Amino acid sequence: MPFIEINTSTTGAEDAKINTAIKIFYRTYGRGSTKVLLIIGLAGTHDSWNPQIKGLTGTDVPNDHGNRNTVGNQIAADDGEEASFEDGGGIEVCAFDNRGMGRSSAPTKKSEYTTKIMAQDAIALLDHLGWEKVHVFGHSMGGMIACKLAAIAPERVKSLAMLNVTGGGFQCCPKLDRQTFDIAVRFLKAKTPEQRASVDLDTHYSKEYLEEFVGFETRRAVLYREYVKGISATGMQTDYGFAGQVNACWTHKVTNKEIECLQSAGFLVSVIHGRQDVIAQIYYARKLAEKLYPVARMVDLHGGHLVSRERTEEVNQALLDLIRASETKMSPQDWTNLPKKSSWWMEERMSLITLKTEGGGSNVSTKPFLLERLHLFFLYLFESFQRLNFYQVCSSLLSDRQ
Repeated sequence: MPFIEINTSTTGAEDAKINTAIKIFYRTYGRGSTKVLLIIGLAGTHDSWNPQIKGLTGTDVPNDHGNRNTVGNQIAADDGEEASFEDGGGIEVCAFDNRGMGRSSAPTKKSEYTTKIMAQDAIALLDHLGWEKVHVFGHSMGGMIACKLAAIAPERVKSLAMLNVTGGGFQCCPKLDRQTFDIAVRFLKAKTPEQRASVDLDTHYSKEYLEEFVGFETRRAVLYREYVKGISATGMQTDYGFAGQVNACWTHKVTNKEIECLQSAGFLVSVIHGRQDVIAQIYYARKLAEKLYPVARMVDLHGGHLVSRERTEEVNQALLDLIRASETKMSPQDWTNLPKKSSWWMEERMSLITLKTEGGGSNVSTKPFLLERLHLFFLYLFESFQRLNFYQVCSSLLSDRQ
């Protein structure tokens, strides 16, 4: 099995010296000069990217499989001619398990999990593969890691895609409603693959998608079996792996200096999000995209947190569009679909203006504006608790309910 060993002799987020060797499990797929690094999110494994791996390379058979001669709609390695970029070939992809999940090592200290440390894991993997410059795509926490990687080593990045991502910290708080609280409680109580699979479906997908019929069964029933099988194969995430990855999300921050770095680094950015995501709110994804104007494009789709699976074709097309635009050196002005940025005080002033009719009356309700500001106020209150362990807080809520 392909592993790399990382000697993390560095200083962690809490100034704790880390000297343990970390093993990172990875796999590569496809062949070609275009290289893509896929970084998965919290509690996910590398094979969560399978729909994108297949869409980008034309195969889901890993390069370490031994015999790569494949049939059907998969690409044969020895067909005498490499497939062109346009028909899905010419791309080599690497996907891996982050520390704390899957077959990779799971350090026990929270200080060994930050998006910066995990970005350094990814850079070490690129060094191991000999990949100098790559397209970096990340989902959720993986999007935070990808963002940090691009800020740390912009010279290694050809393009950056962040799926269902936020800016970290209090922005990780899901929508404040009964549904998401119920999901959080079920997630923390899940002790078996069956329990975990059930809650993962409600976390990852929109209700409409799960209720669709595939043949004589609902998609929920089909996916449930698939999830149970996958979780059983990789094993349940350890408590310290989960707490550590939550810590990485909770302590993540994109500084103004990093935003300026990403804007001036010379690569294009795509922010892709599901409108029905109950975990990462699209409001913050859009704000992040707007901060990155003019190099960023916003792609919002009908779907939940795992929009990469719910809307596979649209997501794959968005990723291929980003690769193609980067390879052809499209200008940021031609790439972006975002409005030109104005100063923050002008945005606030304009948001307070109520359209008036000629007769002096108002034809625009202020209710949505007030509700949005109230929601943001409550989220702001969470910022003072940013250093608290989310896992411990939710565990306390559970004990109170029992």
